[in-house]
Amino acid sequence: LHDCLSTQFGGEPMSYTRFSMARQTDGDNSHVEMKLSADDEEGGEIGRPEHLHVGRPSPWRSGKKFCFLVMAAVLLLFIGFLIGYLSYRGRMQKVVRCLDGSGKCETTPTTSYLADDDQTEEEEVPGPPVLYWPKLKALFSNKLTSRHFEDSLRQRANKYSFEAGRSEDESTASYIHDQFTGFHLNEVWYDEHYIKLQVKGSSNNRVSILEDDAEAELESPDAYVAYSKSDTVVGKPVYVNYGVKADFQKIQKQGVSLIETIVIFRAGKITLAEKVANAQEAGAVGALMYLDPDDYRNTDDLVPFGHAHLGTGDPFTPGFPSFNHTQFPPLVSSGLPRIAVQTISSQAVGKLFSKMDGDECLQMWKGGVLGCKVMLSSTSKMRVKLSVNNVMADRKILNIFGAIKGFEEPDRYVVIGAQRDSWGPGAAKAGVGTAMLLELARVISDMVKNDGYKPRRSIIFASWSAGEYGAVGATEWLEGYSATLHAKVFTYINLDAAVLGVSHMKISASPLLYTLLERTMKGVKDPTKDSGTLYDRVGSDWVKTVVPLGLDNAAFPFLAYSGIPVVSFGFYDKDKDYPFLGTSRDTVENLRTTDKLYDLMRAAAEVAGQIALRLTHDHELFLDFERYGEELLAFQKKFLPYSRDVKALGLTLNWLFFARGDFQRATDALRRDIAQTDRENRIVRRALNDRIMKVEYDFLSPYLSPKDAPFRHIFFGRGSHTLQSLLETLQLLNTSPDSVDVNMLKEQLALVTWTIKGAANALVGDIWDTDNEL
Repeated sequence: LHDCLSTQFGGEPMSYTRFSMARQTDGDNSHVEMKLSADDEEGGEIGRPEHLHVGRPSPWRSGKKFCFLVMAAVLLLFIGFLIGYLSYRGRMQKVVRCLDGSGKCETTPTTSYLADDDQTEEEEVPGPPVLYWPKLKALFSNKLTSRHFEDSLRQRANKYSFEAGRSEDESTASYIHDQFTGFHLNEVWYDEHYIKLQVKGSSNNRVSILEDDAEAELESPDAYVAYSKSDTVVGKPVYVNYGVKADFQKIQKQGVSLIETIVIFRAGKITLAEKVANAQEAGAVGALMYLDPDDYRNTDDLVPFGHAHLGTGDPFTPGFPSFNHTQFPPLVSSGLPRIAVQTISSQAVGKLFSKMDGDECLQMWKGGVLGCKVMLSSTSKMRVKLSVNNVMADRKILNIFGAIKGFEEPDRYVVIGAQRDSWGPGAAKAGVGTAMLLELARVISDMVKNDGYKPRRSIIFASWSAGEYGAVGATEWLEGYSATLHAKVFTYINLDAAVLGVSHMKISASPLLYTLLERTMKGVKDPTKDSGTLYDRVGSDWVKTVVPLGLDNAAFPFLAYSGIPVVSFGFYDKDKDYPFLGTSRDTVENLRTTDKLYDLMRAAAEVAGQIALRLTHDHELFLDFERYGEELLAFQKKFLPYSRDVKALGLTLNWLFFARGDFQRATDALRRDIAQTDRENRIVRRALNDRIMKVEYDFLSPYLSPKDAPFRHIFFGRGSHTLQSLLETLQLLNTSPDSVDVNMLKEQLALVTWTIKGAANALVGDIWDTDNEL
């Protein structure tokens, strides 16, 4: 190139060039001269005189042509490199813009459009062009139809009961299995579980009033409460409002003894099992629950079904799967009640109040039943007699599954599930969710088969049985595959009871899914209005209205037992609960009185479907792992006021606060790793996604036995190991310091601190990047 330039600008080529070899002391360079003449050192070409340059063609002309060719080649190479770089940079900028989740651009395609580092050829994607997120979202929305919802609900018309393990439940299971097969899902299968259920005995349970040596029947309903103690008990009636702990504490502070009483409470606020546990702790021998007309309209003579097990799954195989319970030792769940429980109508409660001659109810305790009384007078001899004759039954139940396999990571799943069984017709309780499940399976399968959608990860559709008894089917599946599911399932989407009203939305979710849920709601139209989205309805502060998951939600064991992120979403009326849920009147006809029923079902299905599609579409798992840092900081602010009280006991909260800081630094490090990593490298991307999906699981306390404390999650579990339980203990240091067990407080601090520290270490990744010092 040097000769070329010299030829062009200096006339003749130079025979010598200089290469700098060393720097002289004065700053100039010394040089070594090298002869670069094109002629042979010994006289040139054979047969040609050594110095006959005049008769040859001028060498600078041929050199000029050669130099032009060299320069042209270099220029073409440079232009090609620049075009390739700008093309790659443009595509990667598109990926980065779209992976932020805004949805306002064409996000990453469903199949990788760049080869891995170890491949020499670009990956070829057979079939139709890849789908980008906006097109995929629109395609999904357009395929959802209300007609299929109506067809599915019609399966429950004119049916009285779908009790778990009975003929109607099995017929519905067969129907769902056939539907999945007809949708051409990649895999369709079922799991059998052999469980113990408590069912109604040969005669109805009975509530009577004993007065003046005479017994008068108050009510003998068809409904019953599963897992109640089968017994006959007698006691004074005492009314305790909703039966929450605060209600029991309020009445006990007034000097009212609850020992050997039969307590009465209305439905709502918390689950029946929690109410029964509170009554048992207070010393009651029996409990009665009713639907208050103020909360449940048009239910004066209606009696609900329910269960009293403070837990989920088969209570006779706690911690073990019920594939064949006869192989296990005779264990029972600690959540089984030791008192008799029954539900009655509000009419019967009104008659009971009229017989009670004690103090009137507090104003805030009065509901829709007239003549509310708290208890009997001190001179009254009237008593309530409760006879429960439920019996145990061995049942085989079926969970039905269908799967759409991912094209890149088929061993990573999103699970979409719905309860199938119900004590009554179960139109709202199980019919709505089942209809949505079938429609989502149909639509997404059709997108894969006919529209070229290639999900990166798998989607599993699940129909659970024995949900009425406490998410038995779902829990037994989790227990049966506990060693693998937490490493493969990264989200559970619950469809149960998605439409119970119109005016408000009820959201329960893991913090990991808050961001995705918010962006999803921004893209789904509000079915009750001509314009606007679901996000417009809930507002920017919707996270403050998130409802904690209860034992009656099938998503609870996924989150609290298995450490899998969950979301449960639906419509309801804030001021009036759906009155027929869990009763014999939960019929298709009554459900159809809900305004815009099928539009609401479609909106709920669209939310669930978009979440599932987004989680299986993007390169990076759309789980906001940084959100838990905010949740930990919120608890730290609640703990801070008690620092002095803890210090007075010779303890400190600093180690807990340091662990929170470690978790924050770990999330920052993971975010940096993601930003600095090539998203097209599948191996690296999978490793990063695995770190993200383990965040939820790492908040299960590893220091507890799943058999003894199944719900080990420190945020959403149950027991002394939770952050909420620690906060309640700290609050006692102010209100009742003598009641605080210091050793228990030490254990609580240790469990929470090291669970958070362990989660931080796991989030960092490699063991050499962790720090075991606080």
